[in-house]
Amino acid sequence: MPASLTLLLFFYCLAIACFSLAGGLLPNWVRMTHTRTQLVMSAVSGLMLGVAFYHLLPHSIALQPAPRAADTSVWWLMIGLIVMLLLLRMFHFHQHDFSSEEGRHHDHPHDHDQPAAHSLSWLGVALGLALHTLIDGVALGAVMLGEIEGGEAAGLAGVGVFLAILLHKPLDAMSITTIMEAGGWGRGARAATNLVFAVMCPLGALLFFFGVDLFADSRNMIVAAALAFSAGAFICIALSDLLPEVHFHSHDRAKLTLAFLLGIVLAYGIGALEPASVHTAHY
Repeated sequence: MPASLTLLLFFYCLAIACFSLAGGLLPNWVRMTHTRTQLVMSAVSGLMLGVAFYHLLPHSIALQPAPRAADTSVWWLMIGLIVMLLLLRMFHFHQHDFSSEEGRHHDHPHDHDQPAAHSLSWLGVALGLALHTLIDGVALGAVMLGEIEGGEAAGLAGVGVFLAILLHKPLDAMSITTIMEAGGWGRGARAATNLVFAVMCPLGALLFFFGVDLFADSRNMIVAAALAFSAGAFICIALSDLLPEVHFHSHDRAKLTLAFLLGIVLAYGIGALEPASVHTAHY
């Protein structure tokens, strides 16, 4: 594997781990207002959708053998979407409103249904997010391998997936530490959990990136399937989890919509930073 690509992946993993750690500590440093959280969620939703459709899915189709490349990738996309939806239903993670601003409960019709934090409520959230972040790691490892299979590893390979994960991890980490704090857990326990969560995504990326060679005969198919699966997971997170939370809020609709569209534009523009050949079928 190209040394430059390996170093880039290590840099991505380090940055994601640091951002995740910072997200878990952020409530101790900065007051995350309701509006700020909603704007971040809108932008990340647009970015994740754009990355899924402009980067992950085309990468997957380019790696699939003809003549049913698109059909195979779409099947894996649907599997990824369904798996992530089931995870969301089972563990009900991504509780992303960290503010206590007055009046916010009037904007969200489901707020009154939220149960009071239990001392062990964070376990379900942490387990769901751990599985989700491992899938994120697989997405990052797969897109980096996709650059190699595409025959060109110049430029900022995988930068779209990297940014989508990087900007999303702090929200996930805050979900865990906020619920733990509400359940009465001490600073030490929260810090240890935050650290473990921070290394989950890099672990998934590195295991997939270096472990896929164990299946040399099926390497291309595995990478293509992982890319499409990850695209489905990204689409599910954006459409069934992040965007519905934002949609319930009647205020700041113009700003939230603009943030969402900017996320999509950013995902599309990131293509200029990636190798030119990665979306070109080479079978």
